[in-house]
Amino acid sequence: MSQVTLWFLIALAAATALELWLASRHVKHISRYREQVPTSFADNISPEAHVKGADYTIAKTRFGMVDTLYENGLRLFWTLGGGLALLDTFWRSQEFDPVWTGVGVIISAFLIMSLLALPFSAWFTFSLEERFGFNKTTPGTFIGDLLKELMLLLIFGVPLAWVVLWLMHSSGELWWIYVWCVWFGFSLLMMWLYPALIAPLFNKFTPLDDASLKTRIESLLDKCGFSSRGIFVMDGSKRSGHGNAYFTGFGNNKRIVFYDTLLKTLEPSEIEAVLAHELGHFRRKHIQKRMLMMAVISFLTLALLGWLIDVPEFYTGLGVDQPSTYMALLLFMLVGPVFTVFLQPVFSKLSRSHEYEADEYAAVQTRADDLVKALVKLYRDNASTLTPDPLYSAFHDSHPPAPLRVAHLTAQGQPHPAR
Repeated sequence: MSQVTLWFLIALAAATALELWLASRHVKHISRYREQVPTSFADNISPEAHVKGADYTIAKTRFGMVDTLYENGLRLFWTLGGGLALLDTFWRSQEFDPVWTGVGVIISAFLIMSLLALPFSAWFTFSLEERFGFNKTTPGTFIGDLLKELMLLLIFGVPLAWVVLWLMHSSGELWWIYVWCVWFGFSLLMMWLYPALIAPLFNKFTPLDDASLKTRIESLLDKCGFSSRGIFVMDGSKRSGHGNAYFTGFGNNKRIVFYDTLLKTLEPSEIEAVLAHELGHFRRKHIQKRMLMMAVISFLTLALLGWLIDVPEFYTGLGVDQPSTYMALLLFMLVGPVFTVFLQPVFSKLSRSHEYEADEYAAVQTRADDLVKALVKLYRDNASTLTPDPLYSAFHDSHPPAPLRVAHLTAQGQPHPAR
């Protein structure tokens, strides 16, 4: 057994064991407090709603445990099981040039992976979400979304794969720098295109027609120095009973979006507070910071791939006998997540710190208690657990646990002059 094979198997086993152990802790912790509403929520969350949130989270966590085993089993099939090697043999037999052969292998691999994940996606939507009253997706909508995703893969994925592989073939030892430039530029382009081109393929976006609420929101936007291409309501109820709000895009193509389910639940002052939180991310430059972090991480990972691509054992140790640029790329994408699992607490901690900062900004621009009221309603309506296991949360939660977040907001008190 080669060193690459050994380290891959050790990392895969460790990552799988870690995920299952964390999930098991999470389930036990939630079960222990299933019928105990935290004191700070006792006046606003009923025992029935708290039990529903606990049961929903436990069901999702157990689903995630099965999904983890399935995904890592497939990871073994694609690598040491010879799945990628078999796919490579098929496309090589078609006798295309190396770049188009690589495009065929990559795109077909992604299509097969999507098909293999389809049963889990369908079960989650039509069984688990249905059981807790959240699913609004019809089979027709589900299939339609899959076809649209396929269309986007072909429209954007094929040209991107061709350009990346062409650069890897033709730009010498520093190919990874050119690929990084293309990848980062493509990511920025997709962020810019998403609000007006991609998102409307899946949902309907209509301008906010509540004149009073619109005036209130526009006043807040002016106060915060935020300009956008409009305030829109998304038909989230078409697919789910969950509610949310966000702003998307960047530059001169930013949009503010409210789920229709959210607008039906919150009072105007609470909607304003939720928006102020989202604007807090903008004013505290969290988007730019995350983009910079993404740029640095992708640069370093591509530099690592630039070294691995010339190491024969990287291929043979992962079940591939014929080295190629496209196979190096696929192997790296398949194996990479096994090792990055152990870095999740770092990224989660950074994300949670951004959420606290955005909450603080919202407390300044609006009222802390309005945001607390909005969050409590969202926790209740989305059946979010109020008692996550702390260690599981440290690995998996991008937002602070509900009790800590509410306590932090409560400590902010009443608004004071903007900072």
